[in-house]
Amino acid sequence: MFFVLLSSLLTAKEYHVAKTGNDKNPGTSESPFLTIQAAANIAQAGDIITVYEGVYRERITPPRGGESETKRIIYRTAEGEKVNIKGSEIIKNWEKFVGTVWKVVIPNSFFGDYNPYKDLIQGDWFNAMGRVHHTGEVYLNGKSLWEAAVLEDVFNPKQNTDRFDPEGSTYTWYCESNEENTFIYANFHGVDPNQELVEINVRKSCFYPDTTNINYITISGFTMSQAATQWAPPTAEQIGLIGTNWSKGWIIENNIVSDSKCSGITLGKYGDQWDNTSENSAEGYVETINRALQNGWNKETIGYHIIRNNTIFDCEQTGICGSMGGIFSVIENNNIYNIWTKRQFRGAEMGGIKIHASIDMVVKNNRVVNTGRGIWLDWMAQGAIVSGNLLYNNTSEDLFMEVNHGPFLVKNNLFLSELSLRDWSQGGAYVHNLFAGNIEVRLQGRLTPFHEPHSTKVLGLRQIFCGDNRFYNNIFVGDTPEDRGRLSGLQIYDDVALPMYVDGNVYLNGANPFTGEKSSVKSVLHPEVSISEQGENVFLNILFHNSFRKIKTQLITTELLGKAKIPGQNYKNPDGSSLKIDEDYLGNKRDKNNPMAGPFEVKENGIRKIKVW
Repeated sequence: MFFVLLSSLLTAKEYHVAKTGNDKNPGTSESPFLTIQAAANIAQAGDIITVYEGVYRERITPPRGGESETKRIIYRTAEGEKVNIKGSEIIKNWEKFVGTVWKVVIPNSFFGDYNPYKDLIQGDWFNAMGRVHHTGEVYLNGKSLWEAAVLEDVFNPKQNTDRFDPEGSTYTWYCESNEENTFIYANFHGVDPNQELVEINVRKSCFYPDTTNINYITISGFTMSQAATQWAPPTAEQIGLIGTNWSKGWIIENNIVSDSKCSGITLGKYGDQWDNTSENSAEGYVETINRALQNGWNKETIGYHIIRNNTIFDCEQTGICGSMGGIFSVIENNNIYNIWTKRQFRGAEMGGIKIHASIDMVVKNNRVVNTGRGIWLDWMAQGAIVSGNLLYNNTSEDLFMEVNHGPFLVKNNLFLSELSLRDWSQGGAYVHNLFAGNIEVRLQGRLTPFHEPHSTKVLGLRQIFCGDNRFYNNIFVGDTPEDRGRLSGLQIYDDVALPMYVDGNVYLNGANPFTGEKSSVKSVLHPEVSISEQGENVFLNILFHNSFRKIKTQLITTELLGKAKIPGQNYKNPDGSSLKIDEDYLGNKRDKNNPMAGPFEVKENGIRKIKVW
């Protein structure tokens, strides 16, 4: 391996890109290229593309990728320099129209073969809420304005008081087009747009290959923003601001991704003539899966991506999404916030992290806040592990497990929103979590797949009866209003069809245990759970008490968890090794004889302020 790596390094080339360059240059440090695409066009497996400080208004479409983990094509920023790739262009020549409303006329030729102000957002499971939405967007000094449904709403904007940014919602824009020109109207509220930075989306993406199976690419250290992305349902090609397009082995790390009209990072399905023809049905997606299997959906050719240490915000569909293209991948240490904050449209494919077919995927140590849905693993989350994530202030729920049969593992997470878990699945193992909100359980008649272990091969289809879950060593806090469909604690599982395996849980402040639980603690104690944000750091405030320890617990292992009923498979790591949950949220070792319930192995009583991000 050493000599293979050494040989690769000796033959690799480094290409340089700078705002002082020229695409006719050779791309050396002394004579750099002007555009990143110029370097991408000639880079071969093993090469490095280093980009220097500046704003690059282009879409990078890599024509090729690397050959292996050790011979990839690396796109990186020069050390210590800020590189911003934008899918937008600056627009001047605004003319005052009426009051604080300005107008600009843009020839359609300006947009080339793609005009986002003619392109409507649409696709399977998309809900336009009775109006049209374009993939285009208008930005004032880096902040996006709100698209108006009619021109009148630009002249007389009304605050959306139920949104995250009521004042910002009055900065509106509207567009219309004819054969020659596109007309954009915008209410800038007294600001002269010709004296400020005003940009509009013009490109579908910032980094996305046009063809599939462009493998082993690294994207590291960039700021990417302002792309006219289309709705990304699981039954169609999923083009994100950054997207892998049905490939293998990408590393997307240390980037800042924002202002995608729909999705930030996509690990998605290829496109074909069947896109958006599912009739919004489970049967339609089953056919999509069958076609994907014929199109190389297997561990040899797809997945194994690493998405880590990125900051993702201000995207209106998802921060990270994927359909089948994210198998065997790792999504870790990402800071995801302000997703779906305008709420001008909605649909069934929205969330901080939304994945179909998270087979053997690890979702760990992410912060997901100020979204609708936090983490949503939909269909085929077989072998998935959700570990050490921090979720709060999400208005739909923190974790949505939909129509999965297991085995999947949810451990050491902090679920702090009003609805902690929406469980429309079976065969899950929930271990050492803090549930500060309610749980919803709902059976499903849809027939969905289960697979061979660590494989995409479908063994059969089953419906969701609910149950067959393991809840060990969790803490539940009864702190939010309940209704018939959403309860605090595990009492909601008393009437599910499949057996439950429950032990060692702590129920506080009105949360109710599962009837028949072997051993548990129920207390009126209020643990005073709260979150405080201090700069870039996040702290959990929580009261620890002796009652947490008045219970006999067990160290959670593969042997203890047994087998998920429908697939008949053990709970294991993605590499097939056995599980032993012997560390807490912070990485501290657990007491192997009597581990403490909840995410933290804490011995002292009293209120603790714990840094959780």
